[in-house]
Amino acid sequence: MKQASSNAPLSISDLYEIYKSSPQVQTDTRQLKKGDLYFALKGPNFNGNEFALPALEQGAAYAIVDEAVHTSEHLQKRIILVEDVLSSLQALAKFHREQFNIPFIAITGSNGKTTTKELVAAVLSSHYTIYTTKGNLNNHIGVPLTLLSIKQDAQFAIIEMGANHLKEIESYCSYTLPTHGLINNCGKAHLDGFGGEEGVRKGKGELYDYLKLHHGIAFINSDLDYLVKMSQGIETVISYGNHSGQLEAKVFDGVTNEITTNNFLVVEITKCSNASLLNKVIKTQLVGAYNLPNVLAAISIGLAFEVPAEKITAAIENYTPTNSRSQLIDWKNNKVILDAYNANPSSMQLAIENFAKIENAKKILCIGGMRELGKESQAEHQALIEQIKVAHFEKVILVGKEFESCQHSFIYFENSALAKNWMDQENFTDHFFLIKGSRGIQMEKMIALD
Repeated sequence: MKQASSNAPLSISDLYEIYKSSPQVQTDTRQLKKGDLYFALKGPNFNGNEFALPALEQGAAYAIVDEAVHTSEHLQKRIILVEDVLSSLQALAKFHREQFNIPFIAITGSNGKTTTKELVAAVLSSHYTIYTTKGNLNNHIGVPLTLLSIKQDAQFAIIEMGANHLKEIESYCSYTLPTHGLINNCGKAHLDGFGGEEGVRKGKGELYDYLKLHHGIAFINSDLDYLVKMSQGIETVISYGNHSGQLEAKVFDGVTNEITTNNFLVVEITKCSNASLLNKVIKTQLVGAYNLPNVLAAISIGLAFEVPAEKITAAIENYTPTNSRSQLIDWKNNKVILDAYNANPSSMQLAIENFAKIENAKKILCIGGMRELGKESQAEHQALIEQIKVAHFEKVILVGKEFESCQHSFIYFENSALAKNWMDQENFTDHFFLIKGSRGIQMEKMIALD
């Protein structure tokens, strides 16, 4: 690493001193505020080095670049030239992480990791000062940015890790240095990058591998035999599940008007080390029994860190999903489960099974194509259609070119804009919709208000 103006070496510790005097780290000049550090990242379709001078003119304290920038001597003093901006960002994040002696909880998995992260954050923040991943900034850029957003008052850090190929989780662990970890599940997601389901387990299991080597603690859904097997060798395991584990719970099977009309998940704790939570009924604002493991993970982590039972319960009951993640919303005198942030064969199956169980005679299923399935795409989309055929929905709408070559008799649209036009013309009333698809399909457009 070197300073552009003088070619003098600049170590990570030197850069860290500069970082400590800056309000924030930014990689997007549109988010830049005066005094921020600007890291000029590059990608296939952009080159942040081209925005270094505008960043400085907007008030950035320094611009970290990996291409020479020619400007006035005055501005040149605020340009830091490094060999690789991304590597420097990650190294700075690791250096910052090393300044803390607090729990760092890493969360990954194929389905539900963001919801789990949000629930865990809600529970822990009810009792501690925490910092966590914003939205789903869970990739090679988002993870270091999350680490660098952590302030000195932090008592906990919760880091979400996404991955679509092998060695990715391993790389995140190398600078996140997690003390605790949780893998929600390993399903049929990103099959193109992982090369199949076994590749998914190996890739997600890189978190367990790190915990084994560094005496970490794992929170495990012990209902999933493969997670139990994958976690062998981890010194400390805290388990939870529907029918196994140190914490157990079930979907509440009592009948009340509130439960019947709202279709929200209600959880009953059947086994717990905390007596005040035993047999407790927790009424969530989450749709679908598939969210039970996510709730149990949050409770389990809360108990492990001695969050009072009443705070755990209140945090979970008050959590409301956002960003098109299993949201139950009203739309033009209809009910809609909007789950359009992501989709893969595993999550699709669970969502459709849950929707099929809902008691309503006027149900309409709107399914968008699933991305990143590689050579399995055609087979997985046809398998999804076969699952839908045996269910009983008033109408089924398929959206996206992924369904173009599939055999079916359902309503089909090439994109969500065409599907929206059809929805607007139908003027549905008192119907119940499930709208789900991969982010790239933009299924939420089907119910967008003009």
